[in-house]
Amino acid sequence: MTHLMPATAADYAWMAGGPSSRPALRLPPGGVEAPETLAVIAGVHAGLEAAGEQGAWMMVADGEVVGLCGYVRPSAFGEAEIGYGVAACRRNQGHATAAVAAIVEEVRKGARLHALTAFTPISNLTSQGVLRRNGFMEARRRTHSDDGDQIQWRLAVGASLS
Repeated sequence: MTHLMPATAADYAWMAGGPSSRPALRLPPGGVEAPETLAVIAGVHAGLEAAGEQGAWMMVADGEVVGLCGYVRPSAFGEAEIGYGVAACRRNQGHATAAVAAIVEEVRKGARLHALTAFTPISNLTSQGVLRRNGFMEARRRTHSDDGDQIQWRLAVGASLS
């Protein structure tokens, strides 16, 4: 069973090859993400933390960190974009679907956000399935200068702002 654990700066350093921050956890073969990617994610997390937000988690299954997930700093309109990634050797085992469901549950506990969004490449049917299984609906399509053709997904999670 996959569950979420809040990620810390020490966790990102450990996943990038530093000393273990949590002796009870282990990494999958090949790690979770490339060190360069972990550095970017750690920067997003630091921004969330500075704003008083908890929006960065490790996906943990049977004592192993199988992926990362979270959201970027919420907008003034009460929306936040989520992101998630599963270690290459642990994909297609339901971890992303469980993690997105847990993020939705966490966000619904609070009163600040009213919607979550996500972007997927048009060709990424697996990630689109993760979002559909969690109730996200296609909102629009766009062409991103770096990431190509994408679908934006949206899920209402609370009362809209008046």
